[in-house]
Amino acid sequence: MESFTAQLKALLLKAGCRFERQGKGDHEIWFSPITEIRFPVDSKIKSRHTANAVLKQAGLPKQF
Repeated sequence: MESFTAQLKALLLKAGCRFERQGKGDHEIWFSPITEIRFPVDSKIKSRHTANAVLKQAGLPKQF
């Protein structure tokens, strides 16, 4: 099963979101200028539901 992480990060960068710092374990902390919140992004997202949940936190529509 492929990971959605690469596609997800590309969508986040295109929307103006930015990587802030490394989180615990294999998570990264990102910031969204749309919602003005920080949210975690796992390095190996295997579920489309999880990928869409991250997009929702960033203020973006579902893509997966």
